[in-house]
Amino acid sequence: MNKQQQLVAQIKQEIQASTLLSGQKLPSIRSMSQTNSCSPSTVIGAYEQLARERWIYAIDRSGYYVAQQGYDQQRYPVREVVDLSSAAPAPELFPYDDFQSCLNQATHVYRDQLFSYGMPQGLPPLLCEVRQQLEEVQVFARESQLFVTSGIQRALSILTMMPFPNGRQTIMIEQPSYHLLIELLGALHVPVEGVERTVNGLDWERIETLFQSGEIKFFYVIPRFHNPLGTSLSIVDKKRLVALAAKYDVYIVEDDYLSDLEHAVSNDPMYAYDTSEHIIYLKSYSKILFPGLRIGVAVLPQALIDTFSQYKRLLDIDSSVLSQAALHMYIKNGMFTRYRRYLLEGYDRRITQLHRTLDALSADPIFANAPRNQAVHTFLRLPDNFPTSVLIKRLAEQKIIVGDGSQHFLPDSPYTISLLRMNVSNVPEEQIDSTLNIIATEIRKLSITPKLKK
Repeated sequence: MNKQQQLVAQIKQEIQASTLLSGQKLPSIRSMSQTNSCSPSTVIGAYEQLARERWIYAIDRSGYYVAQQGYDQQRYPVREVVDLSSAAPAPELFPYDDFQSCLNQATHVYRDQLFSYGMPQGLPPLLCEVRQQLEEVQVFARESQLFVTSGIQRALSILTMMPFPNGRQTIMIEQPSYHLLIELLGALHVPVEGVERTVNGLDWERIETLFQSGEIKFFYVIPRFHNPLGTSLSIVDKKRLVALAAKYDVYIVEDDYLSDLEHAVSNDPMYAYDTSEHIIYLKSYSKILFPGLRIGVAVLPQALIDTFSQYKRLLDIDSSVLSQAALHMYIKNGMFTRYRRYLLEGYDRRITQLHRTLDALSADPIFANAPRNQAVHTFLRLPDNFPTSVLIKRLAEQKIIVGDGSQHFLPDSPYTISLLRMNVSNVPEEQIDSTLNIIATEIRKLSITPKLKK
């Protein structure tokens, strides 16, 4: 074993023995070189190997630090209240020590920027890292097209209020769709049209009819892991929608809020097929890190950049520099990639358990028809005459929180169905089976005519 490998083994042993703690700074290269009677290049080689293996991480102009270890040994705490309505990541899966270290270093490295405005597009180093991340999912864009916003909701509010080159006013959304956008459109009294989306896809006849009308400003779509259905559009459907957008000069707002939870590398976003610059791509970091980060990214066609920048300056000024700086370091140090892999492993176990329980309950058509995919959420389609409000109340009394899905539909929408949305991202896998069995029991008790409308 050469000197470099001896250093690697020594540091690993000290981390495993908790002699070196998470977030602790390692000795400088010069100091380590002198202590171990070796060349600085040997120490650099050892540190770089440890960083590649995620034992440590580097921070520019600061040094090397111990990364948080032992994810696999963490226990999922049993929830007193099981919340199936929340889409937030599980807090016990998040590496607080790693992010706290990045936050502390961000305060130090970017202290001058904390006391000034002047980056309406976003922190330049973060934009560089995000651009590289986006290229991994086939979103190729110049940094001038990227804007950091205070969450995706802020990007949607800007896009809703700003004028578009096609000079139109009406916004089109799927039914069901993201509930906060529905509330935003109602509050701003924006003209809106709905188009039905089911587990089988979109109503293409209505889409083309509305596009032909010449009134649609943009169509808001969640192609991947739809909220609340959990289903995804096929590649054929994505290409078809991109072609229609170009043909009728309608912009598409592609909300790819769960892109980081995708396993299939070949499942490209619609943006990858856009040659006419009609796709606006939105990426969120809230669903993989934590909602309090408030970081979203919008990728804009060239024709929208100036207007979006003007409205963002008025509505958002600058997104939190501290959050952006911490996220930049978290991505740059390789922590984001490491955490994403760990989170996916945790979610996969929960998804597997969810599907196993749905299969066990499949004698009931309500559970048999629940979509099974790689999303951490699905839904139960309830009979039209089912007393959903009573079910929700009874489950709440047993400390199980669910939503009826009505908020995902426009008021007086002809497409409204009775559904129960179930998200297990924040539910320990040990509690999924018992929770769904309680739901099944209460549904049986309340069933009158358990037939679904065809």
